[in-house]
Order: sequence, then C-alpha cells, then structure tokens
Amino acid sequence: MPIQILHYEFLGPIKLSEWGPPMEEVVYIIFSKNKDVFNMLYVGETEKTDALDFFTKNNQFKCWLSNAGNEESLYLSIYPMWGSNQFEREQLVNKIIIRYKPICNAVGDDSEHTSTTIPPSEPEPEPEPES
Repeated sequence: MPIQILHYEFLGPIKLSEWGPPMEEVVYIIFSKNKDVFNMLYVGETEKTDALDFFTKNNQFKCWLSNAGNEESLYLSIYPMWGSNQFEREQLVNKIIIRYKPICNAVGDDSEHTSTTIPPSEPEPEPEPES
C-alpha cells in the first residue's frame, strides 16, 4: 500500500523493525503510528546503505522513539530515486520538510543522512558589476 507525499508515491509504510538492507538512492520517511494514523517524524535521504543499524545509529533515533513511544510504533516509507544524485534527493527532502515540518528534522540535526537547512529555491542573482 503506497502512501502519497506531495505528488510522490512512497513505498510502505512498513514497521521499521521489519526493514532490512540494502537500500540505494532513496528518500525515506520515518512515521509514528497511533491507532490508524501515521505521523511524520523525520525525512532523510541516502545514497546507499548495507548497515543493519542504519536507522538506530541515526542522530535523531532518540527523537523518533520519544515521539513514537516505542520502536514498534516506528514505520518506514521509501521513495526510490535510482540514478539520482545527493542534490536531487536533498531537494525532495527539503520540499517535504517545508510542507510537513517533521518534528525530528528540527534545526540542530547534524545527521549526515539529511539536510536540515532549507536552501533558497532560486539561486541568488550575481551582483551587477560596478561601472
């Protein structure tokens, strides 16, 4: 059962405890589930991982747990972006952060798996040369 975020169909959600590597070139979302409602906690991206502890080693894992209550309430959805580069994945991450404001993507997250600073959507214009 896919879940639609913005105009993108993410696979899942599945229980985070049921996930297993590998995972390549994806944007992922961590949700908490309360009854039948999924609450977005965190969005990130990765080029590739084979690590079983990829999620539990995330700097925001404690935030996920404190908001979900326990690990069994954590769910994962992924959006494969095969052939993408980090910049393209971070653009989608940033769009999702702007729209949904996941609580665990707050400023101060120094995870290498996501960008929490929101770059301007348009590049700054070059200054006019002085005559």
